Amino acid sequence: MQIMLNGETVEKPEGLTVETLLMQLGISRERVAVELNAGIVPKAGYEKQLLSDGDKIEIVHFVGGG
Repeated sequence: MQIMLNGETVEKPEGLTVETLLMQLGISRERVAVELNAGIVPKAGYEKQLLSDGDKIEIVHFVGGG
């Protein structure tokens, strides 16, 4: 399936969840927000939220500083 990930089209296998995508990308779920098709995915839903062909995903990293 093809998804749009942070503005780039990428090929990923069917049956992928938000949680699995983050793991594949080496991204910790603790410091990110995930938007799927213009809606925020709650962290509690990462394991259950399946991705589909044509989905648009934006992953936003939180960065601390001072």
